Amino acid sequence: MITLDTSGVFALLNREDPDHARTAKALADDPGPYVLPAGILTEVGYLAARRLGWDVLDARLQDVQDGSFALDGGETDIPRIRELVARYADLPLGFADAAVVACAERRGGRVLTLDQRDFAVVAREGKITPVPG
Repeated sequence: MITLDTSGVFALLNREDPDHARTAKALADDPGPYVLPAGILTEVGYLAARRLGWDVLDARLQDVQDGSFALDGGETDIPRIRELVARYADLPLGFADAAVVACAERRGGRVLTLDQRDFAVVAREGKITPVPG
């Protein structure tokens, strides 16, 4: 199981992204499910629509609708998100990244991300593993 971060999703969506093949392989090598935290939907939607177009955004939403990605509301994650944002304020680890971490901690720990700066620091706690490595 892999929890998706915005950077990983964006690289998957953008075939011209230098990390597209690497992120696609990370998902192909894992049987899933692939979890999309609701806390990053706005960020993913904004980037996809603005940089890649509405058709790309609609295709990703169709994937969620079809069940290719499990949408995780994270309602119980707010205390952990607050803790992470406070602890890593110097990064800064914002709401979206903290939502990904909290979701991943509940779901096996693997996070598809290209944001090695923030996620590598949080991974030192031993509760998440960024992929691709």
